[in-house]
Amino acid sequence: MAKLYFRYGAMNSGKSTALLQVAFNYEERGQRVLLAKPGIDTKGDTSIVSRLGVEREVDFLIPHDADVRSLVRQHAAGDDPEALLEHVDMAPVACLLVDEAQFLTPEQADGLFRIAVLDDIPVLAYGIRTDFRTQAFPGAARLLEIAHSLEELKTICRCGRKAVFNTRIVGGHFVFDGGQVAIDGEEVQYESLCGSCYLQETGGTLNP
Repeated sequence: MAKLYFRYGAMNSGKSTALLQVAFNYEERGQRVLLAKPGIDTKGDTSIVSRLGVEREVDFLIPHDADVRSLVRQHAAGDDPEALLEHVDMAPVACLLVDEAQFLTPEQADGLFRIAVLDDIPVLAYGIRTDFRTQAFPGAARLLEIAHSLEELKTICRCGRKAVFNTRIVGGHFVFDGGQVAIDGEEVQYESLCGSCYLQETGGTLNP
């Protein structure tokens, strides 16, 4: 039976780079992979973009209300309408790779679990656990609950300690209010901090 893997880390921990490396490793051995990301992640448009400058087009975007298992079946089948039947053999897809998995809904995270267990396709989901207010993203929370395997990808704070929290920066200043989702770009940036530096910026609270 295939497994669902959740590989998580703070911002700048190399999640997208690791995903693209896994895709390369599979394809170097002649195996087919599918790459996907939630449609809400507009950074890179329809591509996964690594901070090292590497990018790759996804095979499909996952709309917020979509059945992710059905999407995988559709793209695994290609142009063969018979392969869309419920008994489709999914073996040609060796692995499903999902970037920015924290933006999935809990139901879509459950769908990834079903893809691994029922369709026997390994699923590697990459994302962050919490937002800039230390509150869990719903998709990440569900993946932490159900994934067969959890792996933390580590990065460092500006002080040199291990970074565990994500902070939002607008106009050069840390902000601790606003919507949970604001995509990294020209208007909004993020910095990963250790617990000590995070508390220093928030004035000592973990839920500013």
